[in-house]
Amino acid sequence: MSHPDCRLNLGTLRGSKSVSSVVGPHGVGASPSDKKSKNKSIRGKKKSIFENYMSKEDVSEGLKRGTLIQGVLRINPKKFHEAFIPSPDGDRDIFIDGIVARNRALNGDLVVVKLLPEEQWKVIKPESSDKETEGAYESDLPEEICGSHLLQQSLKGHNDSPDVIIEAQFEDSDSEDGHGNTQHVLVDGVKKLSVCVHEKGEEDAGAPSTKDESTSMAQDTSALPERSLQRSAKVVYIVEKKHSRAATGFLKLLADKNSELFRKYALFSPSDHRVPRIYVPLKDCPQDFVTRPKDYANTLFICRIVDWKEDSNFALGQLAKSLGQAGEIEPETEGILTEYGVDFSDFSSEVLECLPQDLPWTIPPEEFSKRRDLRKDCIFTIDPSTARDLDDALSCKLLADGNTYEVGVHIADVSYFVPEGSELDQVAAQRATSVYLVQKVIPMLPRALCEELCSLNPMTDKLTFSVIWTLTSEGKILSEWFGRTIICSCTKLSYEHAQSMIESPTKTIPEQELPPISPEHTSEEVHQAVLNLHRIAKELRKQRFLDGALRLDQLKLAFTLDHETGLPQGCHIYEYRDSNKLVEEFMLLANMAVHKIYRAFPERALLRRHPPPQTKMLNDLVEFCDQMGLPMDFTSSGALNKSLTEIFGDDKYSLARKEVLTSMCSRPMQMALTFCSGMLRTRKISGAKPSTGPFYSHFTSAIRRFADVMVHRLLAATLGYRELPDVEPSVLQKQADHCNDRRMASKRVHELSTSLFFAILVKESGPLESEAMVLGVLNQAFDVLVLRYGVHKRIYCNALPLRSHHFRRVGKKPVLTLVWDPEDTEPEPVQQVITIFSLVEVVLRAEAAALKYSAILKRPGTEDLLGLQDKEECDSDHDHEQED
Repeated sequence: MSHPDCRLNLGTLRGSKSVSSVVGPHGVGASPSDKKSKNKSIRGKKKSIFENYMSKEDVSEGLKRGTLIQGVLRINPKKFHEAFIPSPDGDRDIFIDGIVARNRALNGDLVVVKLLPEEQWKVIKPESSDKETEGAYESDLPEEICGSHLLQQSLKGHNDSPDVIIEAQFEDSDSEDGHGNTQHVLVDGVKKLSVCVHEKGEEDAGAPSTKDESTSMAQDTSALPERSLQRSAKVVYIVEKKHSRAATGFLKLLADKNSELFRKYALFSPSDHRVPRIYVPLKDCPQDFVTRPKDYANTLFICRIVDWKEDSNFALGQLAKSLGQAGEIEPETEGILTEYGVDFSDFSSEVLECLPQDLPWTIPPEEFSKRRDLRKDCIFTIDPSTARDLDDALSCKLLADGNTYEVGVHIADVSYFVPEGSELDQVAAQRATSVYLVQKVIPMLPRALCEELCSLNPMTDKLTFSVIWTLTSEGKILSEWFGRTIICSCTKLSYEHAQSMIESPTKTIPEQELPPISPEHTSEEVHQAVLNLHRIAKELRKQRFLDGALRLDQLKLAFTLDHETGLPQGCHIYEYRDSNKLVEEFMLLANMAVHKIYRAFPERALLRRHPPPQTKMLNDLVEFCDQMGLPMDFTSSGALNKSLTEIFGDDKYSLARKEVLTSMCSRPMQMALTFCSGMLRTRKISGAKPSTGPFYSHFTSAIRRFADVMVHRLLAATLGYRELPDVEPSVLQKQADHCNDRRMASKRVHELSTSLFFAILVKESGPLESEAMVLGVLNQAFDVLVLRYGVHKRIYCNALPLRSHHFRRVGKKPVLTLVWDPEDTEPEPVQQVITIFSLVEVVLRAEAAALKYSAILKRPGTEDLLGLQDKEECDSDHDHEQED
């Protein structure tokens, strides 16, 4: 039965995998927790496994009365029968047990649930940690949910799965330009962190639980304290199918060769265990699949779910495509893009016909009369060395008084080339963002526009939107001008070029070490402009942090690729340097400056906001730091930033602890959202106040973000260049929601691409050894941050050559004692104590299955063990009372 699909949002996103482990005569499967629901077919008479969905009217009424709850479904990737939705009050997640209670909803879907009677709520045993009782931090946490409903604050996408590279949990900075530079969490002006969340938002919870069950369903809950129960619910309605219903995986023959199904269907087994197994017609399969199934054992396919009947745990699907061999970059990449609904097809001829046809294109003479001519100014770009879509440029010149500067940010005028309502406009609105993979870019706009017509390539006249300030050397703004301009960039600097100028303020950099510079300007002039921008940026940055900004940098991998094979040759942690900060600071200033749109059109401004942190997660973090004896101040974002900056030393152990704590601090933070101001007129716009203005927006990357194109159009109307677009706030909000969704999907795709390349690197070059720091301890496993590579991995005790292991709590501090089997040279077993902030040695190695790798704890030598024990003893005051 198909369900109502309200289409509150545009765009579809990613996947989950297999649900069924038991197959009956008619193909009914059951997850381990669905013991009550093994409703197998009986002599052709099928029983319904799933409930019918409620009517739209009953759902609407139930939501109004508060008897139903709406939220985004998250399925635990390690225990696919466990799912969660966020609690509207920011408290512990609501638990959904098994595929029957999930009622055919997939990971990321916007669902409505009904609470079960209290006697059926989940009982949380006293020894279980929050990580075991909350929804998992998943690699596939549906970050794409962000913006699915404006008035339901969605949250950041975490990545705590073993196979994910941790990146920004917040906003993609403009200084990154989407080319793989470091991402980070950036919050401005969130004055009080410990603020209650009154709007709905997704609460990312702890990591997947261990293999032994630490929780159970209650039968008699009357005598149990309130905090030992977790509310449980069942799905009664799917508001929006956010999951793409596409999955990558493998084809298999059905087990029962004598069944009627065997002659009609093959079984598709998705790689993501949260997607159900799928029956696909044999006519869709390769012709020789039935006779030679082993030939396809390692072939990756894409399948789309087309139906899911009430009487089967298996869905019905259509085989879309054979991708190629599993474990190869291009097939795996195409699978990722398809699962997340990324349009990577070629642009149609209708779209391309919207672009100027006579190339090379020159600026029409009438534009010069409409724009400020800045072609003689010393303007330049600073981007990653590999960047081809250059969407922002900078300028800085000292004024006659010798104490003030004219600083300009110049943004490619993409809206000039994208007529509203055109085929080009429609495809750009649907794609909403460029998608950056490790090895390539899936552009939002045709390459001719991204890389030629709009890209601010050097020594070429270009149409731009500019904001120009008069600033003091201390960064105080004396005046501000916005307008359409024409520029001619004099050179294309990389971040490395700008960094060398910053690091050598008095040294003349040889011309051969710099890119070509137009004859009208000199390398000394460019060098001085970079130094002036750097000096002002430092002051702006300093003031932002004094005003309460918070920055949470996290480790991020960058790769070197073989030019011929495209395979990763090596990787390193990307270094975020002063040149990155310089660009970031002025892009932030420009984005905050366009809040003037709100003053002109308070009902139709597209703005950005950072919702407040998740209450329960923040409170848990405060308690954790108290127990650890860490003097962290959570009273404001500025106080937290100061704490992270000042309490750690610069030795290796202290820096590792800072990385772990930074990761923990990012978890309660929520993703920034684009929204239409007219939809929040009656509400307080939480967290929307940056340090220098009431709101901020996105203005600086219109080549790669459609939200910026919309802002350009609104800004043009504000400045009198055109009429205000005739679009209602609700329509603007719908597009803003879609932009949020696609930005989150893009971010997730980038992370999966990074994870793919790292897995291939481990497979080709491993095993890789590194120090790691423990950031979570469970009954039979512990989580580590691998410091050399910035990846989070889970290490299971049953994968280690242990004689025994024992979990206990010292106060509230989880401690896992490992007893290693003695080696030939050792008379006794070696004992190792694992707790949070322990430093350990790990080995990353490839697993038998393609594209999977695991972290294995390296067996400690006696010397290493004593060193770790000494460190434990030294830090006992800090580490003694800590809860996972």
